[in-house]
Amino acid sequence: MNQVKVPLKKGDLVEVIRGKDKGKRGKILSIFPQDGKAIVEGVNMVKKHTRPTQDNPQGGIIEKENPLRISNLRLVCSRCNQLTRIRRERVSGSDFRVRICKKCGEIIDKV
Repeated sequence: MNQVKVPLKKGDLVEVIRGKDKGKRGKILSIFPQDGKAIVEGVNMVKKHTRPTQDNPQGGIIEKENPLRISNLRLVCSRCNQLTRIRRERVSGSDFRVRICKKCGEIIDKV
């Protein structure tokens, strides 16, 4: 599968726009661009049954986050607190490209 161009980064606040967790917000813990998926804190929780090992002598049932498709996530702007898409622009006088909120024009990446 081809790598997907991902407009999101680790640590971004996102909201789920489709699926069983629609409307939930959380921070991105990790991104897998080759799969087009991301793990969001507290969203898409699953229960995993584990047997006792040296690391976990008790074993039992563990709740953890499962990856979500990136297409089901939308970035939340920190200034206007709305779901938004982003546009990219170069910072004047340098080669940096920053992400900008399409609704309020606020720079999302602080340089």
